[in-house]
Order: sequence, then C-alpha cells, then structure tokens
Amino acid sequence: MIRKNGRTTIKWLWVLLIVLGALRLMFLGAYPLADTTEARYGNIARLMVETGDWITPQYSLGVPFWGKPPLSTWLAAGAMKLFGINEFAARVPSFAMSLAVMVLVWRLAVRQRSRDYAMAAVLVLATAPLFFVSSGAVMTDPALLAGTTLCMVAFWQALIRSGRAGRLWGYAFFVGLAIGLLAKGPVAVVLTLLPIGIWVLLQRCWKEVWERLPWLGGAFLTICLSAPWYYLAEQKTPGFLSYFIIGEHWNRFTIPGWKGDLYGHAHLRPKGTIWLYGLACTLPWSPIFLVGVLKKETRMRMLRQPAGGDGWRLYLVLWAAAPLVFFTLASNILWTYVLPGLPALALLTAELILSGSRFPENPLKGFLALRRGALVMLLLFSIGLVGIVMGYGPSANSQSAIVAAYRNMSGNGKGPLVYLFKRPYSADFYSRGKARFAGNLNEAAEIEENQDRVYFAVRSKDLKRLPESFPGKDSIVFQTGRYCLLLKDNASLHSQIGEGPITGLRERI
Repeated sequence: MIRKNGRTTIKWLWVLLIVLGALRLMFLGAYPLADTTEARYGNIARLMVETGDWITPQYSLGVPFWGKPPLSTWLAAGAMKLFGINEFAARVPSFAMSLAVMVLVWRLAVRQRSRDYAMAAVLVLATAPLFFVSSGAVMTDPALLAGTTLCMVAFWQALIRSGRAGRLWGYAFFVGLAIGLLAKGPVAVVLTLLPIGIWVLLQRCWKEVWERLPWLGGAFLTICLSAPWYYLAEQKTPGFLSYFIIGEHWNRFTIPGWKGDLYGHAHLRPKGTIWLYGLACTLPWSPIFLVGVLKKETRMRMLRQPAGGDGWRLYLVLWAAAPLVFFTLASNILWTYVLPGLPALALLTAELILSGSRFPENPLKGFLALRRGALVMLLLFSIGLVGIVMGYGPSANSQSAIVAAYRNMSGNGKGPLVYLFKRPYSADFYSRGKARFAGNLNEAAEIEENQDRVYFAVRSKDLKRLPESFPGKDSIVFQTGRYCLLLKDNASLHSQIGEGPITGLRERI
C-alpha cells in the first residue's frame, strides 16, 4: 500500500493531468491554423459545411480530396456547424479523440493492474510531445489513434472478461476497425492485426481468440459501418479507390520520392528514420525507458512471466513496436506515424518506472519521478503555446493576419485579394474561399485588367521576382514575417504614368 505522502503525490499527479487538459483545451482557439496540414484539413471541413457535400471531401471548391477518408472532416465539419467556422471548432475533434484514448488506456490499466498504475500510464501518455501536439491539431491521426486504441483495448478486454461484457468488448473491437478505416484506411487494419496476429501466434491461443471474439458478426458490423462510404465515394468521383488504395497505401511507402501525390509531396527520409521520430516524440520518457531496459535486473523483472502467464507485457511490446517496425522500410514517412503505438509505450513506461522502484511494495520513488517529468513537460508546453499565440513557430505560417488586414483596408471588399506565385491553404480558410491565386505575372495581369484596385499577397522573398512596373517595397501596406500585402491602384498609376492600367506590367512580362 502507498502511504500518506504517496497519496499526496498521486493527488498532485491528478492536478497536473487536469492542468494539462485545461491548458490544451484553453488554447485550441487561441492561435490561427498553420499551413500546411492544419489549414488544409480545416479548409476541407469548411468546404464540407458550405457545400453540404458530406460524401466527397473537397481539396478546393469542386476538386475532390482523395488523400484520406472523411471521418476527421466529418467531425470538424460537425463542430463547425455547432461553433462556427473557426480554429476552436476545427481543433476540438482532435482533443475529444485524444481524451477518448486516455479514457481507454485508463480503463485497460485499471483492469489489468490498479488505479495507481493507470494514473502513471495516462500521465506519461499526456506528457508525450507527439500526443500533446496532436491532441490540439487539425489532422487525421487522432481519429486513427482512437480507432487503433479501441481495437487493442477491446481485444484484450474481450479475452479477459466473460459473459455479456466480454461480448460487447468483442464487438467494440470491430467498431474500432471501422473507425480506423474511415479515419485513414486499410493501414489501420494492418497496425491492429499485425501485433495481434504475432501475439496470438506466440501465445498459441488461436482457439480462445476465435471463441471470445464474434468474428463473423463483427466483420459484418465493420463492413456495414465503413464500406458504404467507400462505395459512394467511388460512385461520385470515379478513380478514388485506385488512387487511395494503390497510390496512398502502396506507392507512398514503397517508392522513394513518389511523384503521384495529388495534394502535396512525398516526405523522403532515410529508411529507419521512424525510430528516431519515436525517440524524439516521446521525450522525456524514451530515455528513461531505454536506460531502464538496459538494466538487466529491471529488464528481467519486467519480462519475467510465470508459466501460463497472460502475455500482457508481450502484448504491449508488440503494440508499441507495430508502427515502428511497419514503417522501418518506408521512405515517405511523417513523425505522426509513431502515434498508434504511444498508448502501449505509455503503459510499458509506467510499468517500468514503477517496477524499477519495486512496485507495488514501494512505488513512491517512481511517482516522484513522474511528477518531476510531468512538471517539466507542463512548463515546456506552456512556453510553447504562449510563443505560438505571440506569432512564433507554426502560427507564423498562417495567413490569418494578411486576410484580416485586407478586410480592414478594403472596406466593403472593393478590390480582390490575390496571392501571387503561391497560394497557402490558410488563405482559403480565412478568406472563406474568396482569395484568388495567380501562379505567374500573366495571370496577375489578367486579374488586374478589369479591377481598379487589387491587393496582392506575396512572400517577402518573392518581391525580387516582380517587374519595375509592379508595386515595389514602397507600396507595401501590411507585412508579416513572411508575407507582404501590396496595393495595386490602377487608377492612380494611370494618372501618374499616362498609360493603361496593365500596359506597363505586360511590357515587362
């Protein structure tokens, strides 16, 4: 049993966990959506709300987005219907999905060990940088994490619980598969069945697994929940299934520098980089975990399993390692690919910390270490969020300030806002799709031809690409760290240089 001072420490851990959650929730709408990921998915959700098309997510108006299934977009669009089209609505589904994952981890840990162990595991998870960032970011990964975590938790619960509760957890496993299929696609099934299949093989419990889970009824449930959207999406935009299944789920991971991405570019990295991402995204716990497993005494204590044991630690190891192993040979990867294994890594790390202090006889030392680590991460997260709100980091990549300045200067909207050479996704989101785009000076001249006033947004580094007849630095009416807002007043130019509004520009093109 933990003594009085130990209980006081655990109360402080609860306080830290609540403060972490409140901090994340409070800042959801405090800073603009950043390019490219947040703004892209936020704008796709905005278009879903405005067009009323809940089958085909749209990359831009009229252009289907085949890159990901729509679950995250549905959730963000639903939140926008409730709270309006804003940053909070775009981010709150990720927060809700992450909160659901923490609840699942808590329930699994309590059932398997104790409330103290559950507290430690949830705190480790909440303070992992990758988890904290993704819990308040507009992306598809939190929904995938919710699906895979439900699968892994439900599978274990279905095995250890009997009667109606075990049967319900069995069906929950197949609901998790459907969530994963609607969040990211077939990769969710792979990241779930890969560790489970290896665990069942090593434990030699095929018969028990077959009897405990409702495989036929559950598979039918998964199909009923996920297949209709895939069918309707292909019917509305033929070619979706070919691109999504072959392109996104095969070519992206097997072809280095894949050129077939319709919505961005391949993220070419050396093979095995996913392991470095895993170490960096789970600080400060990853060094503690590595040091711990290198100690023979601790390692043996953790891995020791009595004859006929339930294979709990093996299950966690396979669950945590699945995304790392699966993406080891992939070249086109992102740091978020680590996310599905974080719940298991949190459970393992908590068990390592507590077993290292002879858990459960004297776990106080382990809880004190957790408190110190959590306090450090809370401080770092707070500093980071304040910095982002002040315009540093990802928020410097947003066009929120440029669009707001344009609206203030244009009065009733006289004169379009035109992004020159590059169109950021956040420009579409904050202008509600009204910002225009000119890929080159010819297109800019065509837009300018029939307009008395035009506002051009251009990156500061691209100012040198503009001809002499185009507004120069003296015509900058607003500027952020990376973008300038230029006012092209054709009537004024005509009176000054005595020629048509675009003649001077065209002569230099």
